Amino acid sequence: MTDRMAKFQIGQVVKHRLYPFRGVIFDVDPEFSNSDEWWESIPENVRPSKDQPFYHLLAENEQSHYVAYVSEQNLLDDADGGPVDHPQINEIFMEKDGQAYRVRPELAN
Repeated sequence: MTDRMAKFQIGQVVKHRLYPFRGVIFDVDPEFSNSDEWWESIPENVRPSKDQPFYHLLAENEQSHYVAYVSEQNLLDDADGGPVDHPQINEIFMEKDGQAYRVRPELAN
């Protein structure tokens, strides 16, 4: 498979296109890099293609905070949706800088 450029960046706030959650991107895989079991757990009618970037999110919904793994095709920019209130935000990011979070200097490459 050919890698393509990721549409979203680390620190960017995004929301899921179909499901009611949002989050901050903290890592990007150029293509699917999770287990087959995880892949097969997604209902076939909404299962995304594996040959696209997948994003690791510090995610939240109205009930909880968690880590999500989401395909690029299922994400939308949510910079105007306000800050994300995930308890692990401060472990990876500093305050929001404009529309995105800044990675802590000690973690930046």
